[in-house]
Amino acid sequence: MPVSSAQARPAPQRRSTPRESHRDEDLTNKALEIDRRLCRSFDCPIAYFHSLDPVSELVSSLLSHRTRNADSGRAFKALRARWPSWEQVAEADPAEIEETIRGVTWPELKAPRIRAVLHAILERQGSLSLDLLAEMEVDEARHWLETIPGIGPKTSAAVLSFSNLRMPALPVDSHHHRVAQRTGLIGQRVDVGPSHDILRAQLPDDWSAQKLYDNHEVLMLHGQHVCHYRNPTCGDCVLLDLCPTGQARTAAKG
Repeated sequence: MPVSSAQARPAPQRRSTPRESHRDEDLTNKALEIDRRLCRSFDCPIAYFHSLDPVSELVSSLLSHRTRNADSGRAFKALRARWPSWEQVAEADPAEIEETIRGVTWPELKAPRIRAVLHAILERQGSLSLDLLAEMEVDEARHWLETIPGIGPKTSAAVLSFSNLRMPALPVDSHHHRVAQRTGLIGQRVDVGPSHDILRAQLPDDWSAQKLYDNHEVLMLHGQHVCHYRNPTCGDCVLLDLCPTGQARTAAKG
């Protein structure tokens, strides 16, 4: 007998919100100024790059880890072409999934992980649906997702923000994280996972899904186009006066 959402949904223990755990007025002011400048540079609001259902967005996010968008996009389309439903992917041979997504980084790890995550949703929900997340607060929804092995803070935030749920969550990718570290919004030893709560706490509680999406996108775009991993173009950076790393680099050059 199918399991109803009410029966399948566990009652997760509430965790403290980022706003309750982290608060620094100076960093908030700095984060807002960085957002203002970058939104002016990249012309906010920024259009959402797609509108997938939450389960599809979850698979897309798992594929994208440490992988270029073009490669993960091709792998996602290959999965949909070979297996029209996620239920079929959940029952597919992991070796066949791996072959289908071979263009991504670590397909040998991602294939069994995707299958296991889909099975976990089926076991909890009785179907491959994440529509119940729309009924939750953001922190509760993220916690629900992160109790599934293989789903971390970046993936949970991406599912809520990027999917057609359009919930106010803040994903942090490697480019976003690098800009935040160099500008001093987070410490040099703060990893991507813990940075989610810290960076979200620096932004207003009442920001909409669009505003948080814009914030993620502009920091990511700045990391891609200016604040490169190697050889950032600090002389062209609109954040130079706010960036200790950029100031040190330009001073060292002359």
